[in-house]
Amino acid sequence: MLKIRSITYFLNPEWPLNESTLAAAGKFLAAAHPAYENTGYEVQTARLATIPFPQICPTAETVEMAQAFEAAAAQQGYTYVALGPALPELPESYTVIPDVLAATENTFFSAVMATKENGISLPAVRACADVIQRAAPLDPNGFANLYFTALANVPAGSPFFPASYHHGEQPVFAIATEAAGLAVAAFRGASSLNDGVARLVATIEEHGARLAAVGEQLEQATGVPFNGIDISLAPFPAEDSSLGTALECLGIPRAGLHGSLAAAAILADAVDKAQFKRIGFNGLLLPPLEDFTLAKRAAEGTLAVTDLLMYSAVCGTGLDTIPLPGDVSAEQLSALLLDLAALAVRLDKPLTARLMPIPGKQAGDMTSFDFAFFANSRVLGLKAEALDGFFAGDEQIKIGTRTRK
Repeated sequence: MLKIRSITYFLNPEWPLNESTLAAAGKFLAAAHPAYENTGYEVQTARLATIPFPQICPTAETVEMAQAFEAAAAQQGYTYVALGPALPELPESYTVIPDVLAATENTFFSAVMATKENGISLPAVRACADVIQRAAPLDPNGFANLYFTALANVPAGSPFFPASYHHGEQPVFAIATEAAGLAVAAFRGASSLNDGVARLVATIEEHGARLAAVGEQLEQATGVPFNGIDISLAPFPAEDSSLGTALECLGIPRAGLHGSLAAAAILADAVDKAQFKRIGFNGLLLPPLEDFTLAKRAAEGTLAVTDLLMYSAVCGTGLDTIPLPGDVSAEQLSALLLDLAALAVRLDKPLTARLMPIPGKQAGDMTSFDFAFFANSRVLGLKAEALDGFFAGDEQIKIGTRTRK
């Protein structure tokens, strides 16, 4: 029921590419993939994540580096690569991302909007919105934005793409899971709410222990440090593997109605209660286009962007695979991104935004993706207009973390 979404290996590939570093990554995967499958887990993908790409090569060489790295990774058995985030101190790093997305097939990027140390960068928020708008027409379905996310308060080390990036020179690895089905099973078989929570905690701990045992054995065998597991309740577009289904198992008639936030908080708290070697988000992933029930509720009009943003306050990883009108402006996107960044900094939690304007579509239109990991839904409306006044400036906004007096 739990699957490994990704074995994610973190490294600095250098530029020109260091062949011995890449060969070591391939040697590690040759040991790791069978080790997990022999323990009974399906491994969906293997992925490489790097240090932030502006730290690897000059901006002018990013396209060349990305193409070379993608090809080299494939030769070593890795399906996808993430080249880390654009950085506020290097504004040109944001502008190159759409060009690289157009020139590659399996390369992911991110971009920093806010950090705990420096607060929210208004120029970076707008730069992220510009990336999203420029990437949308690269594919008729806006699919290029699947490969980009904006980061707010997200540290290095998460094994979930597109947020993955590395810090330091020593290669490490971590595991990302597809675990929404655990919550569905726990609550469908429960005698009470508390029993459902206890069942979910127990099954997460069981899988966490098994996954960690393999990770520790691999660390001893390969010398590559095992950083941990992200047992976020990530969905698959099938009813029994849907986080939306899990929310409704607690007693909500339809995900998106009032009561959904409470259900999300309870599920997230169960993940927090579980004891395992953790890295990354370890929360709820609520992506409408990747979740059978959430896609259905969004299509019905029950679930909106503001709902998903609100749930991020108590549980989630942010806004993920959100289908938006194709004519949404960069200014409108900036307003939404600013809200998410403020939420992340104020609550001191990592949040991401993977927004997908669909060319030629308006709010209410059906999407038409042909992708095994997507469930089609309706394009969601966005209640946003261009920001002005102080929000149109170039300041760094420092917002303190909420504390109890």
